[in-house]
Parts: sequence; structure tokens; C-alpha cells
Amino acid sequence: MLIAGPWFAPMMFNEPGIGYRVVGELYEPSEDTMARLDRLESIGIPGNLRVVLDVEPVAGGPISSALAYMKSRRLADPVHSNYLRVYEDRRFIPFGRRD
Repeated sequence: MLIAGPWFAPMMFNEPGIGYRVVGELYEPSEDTMARLDRLESIGIPGNLRVVLDVEPVAGGPISSALAYMKSRRLADPVHSNYLRVYEDRRFIPFGRRD
């Protein structure tokens, strides 16, 4: 994961073995919420992906499958950070504040 694009968005790429393992949270969204997330993440537009990952709990335990949103590297222009484990960047520009 890194921070990229004109709105300083966090972006993950489907490139196993490159970067770091990302630390995050798992949720179990409803079908309606998944549909809203897919629209928010531009699923269906080239370069925007939803993939299944195996995730390992930080404290140990069984591996679970989870959906994650990924971007094509061509959408990461310009790049604003190195690879990150945790998203803590405050520069993200929300939809309502974009020109």
C-alpha cells in the first residue's frame, strides 16, 4: 500500500511479494454496503479491482479469506509515499472537497 493519485488516496496493488503486509480491520458488510463500497471504489472501471486475500490475524489464529480493493499501478500517479504497513496519512481529499 502507498499514498498516490491527485487525492492522496491509499492504494494497494495486486503484486504479491512487493511492499509490506498491510495491517487493517475485517468487517462483514451487508450486500447493500458491498454495493456502495464497489461504487465508491469504482469497481467495473478498468484498473479498479476487488480481490480475495488470505488474511492472518496479528495475534495469531486461523487464516481467513477477505475481500480487498486494489488499484492498477497506472492509477498511482503521482506517488506521494513509500510502501506502508498501516494507513495513517491525513492528506486524503474526500469526494466533497475535490475540484
